[in-house]
Amino acid sequence: MDRFFKIITQSIKAIHSFKLRTFFCLISVALGISSITVIVAATEGAYKKAFEIVARFGPDSLLILGGGEEARAVGERQKTITLDDIEAIKETFDSAYLVVPMTAMREITVSYKDKKYQTLIVGSTSDYSLAWSWPVVEGSDFTEDDVNGLKNVGLIGQYLVKELFGNENPVGKYVLIKTIPVQIVGVLSERGTSPAGENLDDRIVIPITTLMRKLENETKYVRALRVRFMDQENLYNHIEELRAFLRKRHGIPGGEPDDFTIISPKEIIKFLVALTGSLVIFLGITGVISLIVAGFVLANLFLLSVRERTNEIGIRRAVGAKKRDILFQFLCESVILTTVGGFTGFIIAIFASRLLKYIAEFPIHFSWKAFVVGLFLSWVIGIGFGLQPAKRAADLKPIEAVRR
Repeated sequence: MDRFFKIITQSIKAIHSFKLRTFFCLISVALGISSITVIVAATEGAYKKAFEIVARFGPDSLLILGGGEEARAVGERQKTITLDDIEAIKETFDSAYLVVPMTAMREITVSYKDKKYQTLIVGSTSDYSLAWSWPVVEGSDFTEDDVNGLKNVGLIGQYLVKELFGNENPVGKYVLIKTIPVQIVGVLSERGTSPAGENLDDRIVIPITTLMRKLENETKYVRALRVRFMDQENLYNHIEELRAFLRKRHGIPGGEPDDFTIISPKEIIKFLVALTGSLVIFLGITGVISLIVAGFVLANLFLLSVRERTNEIGIRRAVGAKKRDILFQFLCESVILTTVGGFTGFIIAIFASRLLKYIAEFPIHFSWKAFVVGLFLSWVIGIGFGLQPAKRAADLKPIEAVRR
């Protein structure tokens, strides 16, 4: 054990003596480890964010949008869901405990006193907050009577409250939506951003009848439909049933694409995984290249070190050091260097992740996994690329080494 500690002490002294070699090894290892650590943290962050969004979206929920995926991609008509479709779904699907229609108008000017702002106006029923698990934190929700009576009442998002009202309580106040005065009866809780980066708190929700009749001049079509099922475990069976049901109602022949889009929790996870994938591939290639370069830098610098320390190795062998002692010392130097490089890389990764969050608002989650992966890879580099120089040092014959 005493011999072991002496070898470690000698390794630390050697690392301190060869400062330039130490610096280059640390930098090369740290950059590679930081890239890999960011990948692990980004992957974890993406999955964590995905499951948070799924929980918010509702694991028992579906969102049906008017317009098929192909039609939406080329900007074709997106209003294909009718009010009759909604009533038919309510009658046909007994396990659907909430069937909530929605329609929307974007970039609509809303004004309060001398302040104006363009926002999203959503039209829905009194079950809107229940359908999205989005509670009203101030005031009250609008009622079914408000929907049936085409009342000018609304719920406002937190972001819009700050833009229009500042520190003033909006409940009971009137805002103008275009030229229509709408009384704010409630304030929705803060929601944050959608997976696509949309500010969900920048909206006003009013009765769907008010929006359709007074703003859109529409009596038949809605933009979307929110459905929640009691039997969550059968959600993906319900997707196929709903698809077949709507295709039949819309008279879509076999082989033709849907004229609607069904979004489930699975699609949200796919979206975020795809979003993460490009970053993971880029950083993965960069990280692997950096690690390989770091390994070669370390191996070459240690081979150079072996040549410079030939006399030292010969003298140590001559006074009783065994081959395994020399091998262990060089490996120990390599592992100590890469371990410090791993810690440095982890610190760099933390700062790099903050930059990613600031620039792209990318979900990063650091856990023990990111740290362990980074540390393990640093040891792999240290042992894998330090083994050949260590063996070359250990294989030097004492007499020849001293002569050199």
